[in-house]
Amino acid sequence: MPKQVKKSLVLSIYFTLAVSGLLVFWQVRNFDFSNYDDNVYVYENPHVLNGLSIDAIYWAFTTGYASNWHPLTWLSLMLDCQLFGPNPGMIHLVNVFFHIANTLLLFTVLKKMTGSLWPSAFVAAAFALHPMHVESVAWIPERKDVLSTLFLLLAMWAYICYCRCVAVPATAKRTSTAGVEAKHYYLLAIVLFILGLMAKPMLVTLPFLLLLLDYWPLERFGQRTVFYLVREKIPFFILSAVSSAVTFFVQRSGGAVVDAGVFLLYDRFTNAFLSYAKYIAKMFWPWNLAVFYPFGAGAPFWQIAACALLLFGISFLVVRLGRNQKYLPVGWFWFLGTLVPVIGVVQVGSQAYADRYTYIPYIGLFIIIAWALPQLLSKWTSAGLSRQARRGSVESLQRKIVLGSLIALVLTALGICAHRQVSFWNNGITLFSRAIKVTKNNWFAHNSLGVACARLGRYSEAIEVYQQAIKINPHYEEAYLNLGNAYSNLGRYSDAVDAYQQAVKIKPDYVYAYNNLGLAYGNLGRWPEAIEAHKQTVKIKPDYAETQYSLGNAYTKLNRRTEAIDAYQQAIKIKPDYAEAYNNLGFVYSSLGRYQQEIEIYRQAIKIKPDYADAYNNLGAAYENLGRYSEAIVAYKQAVKIRPDYAEAHYNLGNIYFTTGDKNSALTEYNILKLLNPQFADELLNQINK
Repeated sequence: MPKQVKKSLVLSIYFTLAVSGLLVFWQVRNFDFSNYDDNVYVYENPHVLNGLSIDAIYWAFTTGYASNWHPLTWLSLMLDCQLFGPNPGMIHLVNVFFHIANTLLLFTVLKKMTGSLWPSAFVAAAFALHPMHVESVAWIPERKDVLSTLFLLLAMWAYICYCRCVAVPATAKRTSTAGVEAKHYYLLAIVLFILGLMAKPMLVTLPFLLLLLDYWPLERFGQRTVFYLVREKIPFFILSAVSSAVTFFVQRSGGAVVDAGVFLLYDRFTNAFLSYAKYIAKMFWPWNLAVFYPFGAGAPFWQIAACALLLFGISFLVVRLGRNQKYLPVGWFWFLGTLVPVIGVVQVGSQAYADRYTYIPYIGLFIIIAWALPQLLSKWTSAGLSRQARRGSVESLQRKIVLGSLIALVLTALGICAHRQVSFWNNGITLFSRAIKVTKNNWFAHNSLGVACARLGRYSEAIEVYQQAIKINPHYEEAYLNLGNAYSNLGRYSDAVDAYQQAVKIKPDYVYAYNNLGLAYGNLGRWPEAIEAHKQTVKIKPDYAETQYSLGNAYTKLNRRTEAIDAYQQAIKIKPDYAEAYNNLGFVYSSLGRYQQEIEIYRQAIKIKPDYADAYNNLGAAYENLGRYSEAIVAYKQAVKIRPDYAEAHYNLGNIYFTTGDKNSALTEYNILKLLNPQFADELLNQINK
């Protein structure tokens, strides 16, 4: 093939890969946030919402938030918010562009390693269009998947360049320039690997993948000893070990690692065999995909045995055939090996398996298909065609037509299925409704659907769905918490108390359930019980500023002012910018007649929150109590400027106008109050008429 024609063909493949990816995923530009960790990663995370800053960067590198240490993922989401604000459509599109970049880079890396154009193009196309990869792209928190894979492929590219620099024929002499280039590429591969680990630690299997690539297609096992090749990867293995240790520590500290008593070790290993088999099946038949597959122990022994036999059988065959078809063991062990960190022996979360875990592993299976299919088809056509047809270019042309048509059909079907699967990620309602439809006894999906309904204010629907989750899993404390929240939003506080009590019965250290139980008691006017619930919350989580604030409110209701002051001050100590705690602390000082301290506290609240109308109103009252009427008027005016419908501030302003002899201004406030609050208006008129 002429060089210019080949170059045009490669460019057309790049263009087709990019366009096909856009056609499948472009719809995400109109998608909303889902309630599946999108709040944790973006719309309720102030560190991310505020964009890039020195403090945000420091937080990204020092936090184990969301039970992960992946600072690069945090920084990329911060940059999104810096550029686009909390716009879910744009953040989704950034994921899509990363995915397309990965697709093009995968094609480049495979073509560079193997020199095979069409098999490399097929692997990249299958990677771009497979429905099992939708979750990694359409789910915002999986920015870590698409970002880490970008660095994985870049590290592989750098490693390939390094290998070419050191691959000097025996008859040749390596130049010093080649040696310097080799060191640079080697260091670049290490740096890119570090960056990838900082996006998602699942990349710890990269050293293993590099050894596979040494076997095929780089063919380095014949050039170097195994000891040399392993020694060459020592820095990569060290980084993998460090990343694994950090990840385990962070996930264990964050409560993401499930205790051995929850899922028995036997169940974890059997689930691993079942999951491997399901991943293989879903690669060929990607149907009934869901955002969450519940972990279910107790599969029949014959199923477990069949799955184990399948895995060991395939492994035996690929090793046996791997001497002649080296891509077989490389592709197969790529698939097996890259799934090890997420196969569930160390169980993180309560899912049995997940579509997103196949983002990198499926590349191995795609490699097997891409290189095996032409060989199989070649044998089939040679056996099925007449002797005359097998001569010359006729056989080759027929084989190419059959193979090309088959691949086009398969990729088109994958693209259509993927496009449909993407549509389910539109919002939390569509996402979890789909999961409930295609899975059984999915308590997590029912609970999450309830959260999505509650987020839209559909609390009655949410209650029904939460109850269904509890029916499936009576020990699911989070569903009881959410059920209590829905009851509270409907004003059904007694029902909320029952739900919260059930949650803490299941999980005695459930801090959020205790906190909300205290709030529900408060709404019922049962202040002593509210105090006890909040004390229990503080006992479990002493640095919970919101509970200290609620505890102060409860003490205030019972006129236990000293204890209220202590609670508010503790809340402020934990959260120095807690404007509401300052405001309520000032109110307690007012009840004690400590007006000067009260004024200082309100000023601090306003400094933190300049549009805090309640604090301005209370500041006006404090000035008024000290007879500083002109300053009181200024404060009241600021309160009604911020909130023009603030009836209490209008009343206070009218009353102080009357006190200072400005009857006309008092009548103006009276006319405003007639529209806002007739009762306040009548009271003010009575004052004026006196």
